[in-house]
Amino acid sequence: MSVTTKPAKRLKRRRRVRAKVIGTATRPRISTFRSNRGIFGQLIDDEAGRTLAAVAWTEADLRGLKPLEQATAAGKLLAERAKAAGIDRAVFDRGGYQYHGRVKAFCEGCREGGLAV
Repeated sequence: MSVTTKPAKRLKRRRRVRAKVIGTATRPRISTFRSNRGIFGQLIDDEAGRTLAAVAWTEADLRGLKPLEQATAAGKLLAERAKAAGIDRAVFDRGGYQYHGRVKAFCEGCREGGLAV
């Protein structure tokens, strides 16, 4: 009997989601990574294999905030950068995480910033 670890289970969920969610130049994929300390997000064009915009919790504007506030602010910041790159629509990739808490706050921040997700 093999015991599946938590990261291995997340990787399996992540691969299942990625099989269905594909980013294009007109509608890139918002990739999300949640660590214990913060949240990261990228706009990715999978066809070209390019990152169009990115945001990390280590940036000065986000560093001192509480986790949920940080996630919402990061989403808004990513939406601003997407607008500057000429992107107004995207598809959300939750990265194997449950759509809850910081991941949900990040996505809602993107929507509040004006990105159609």
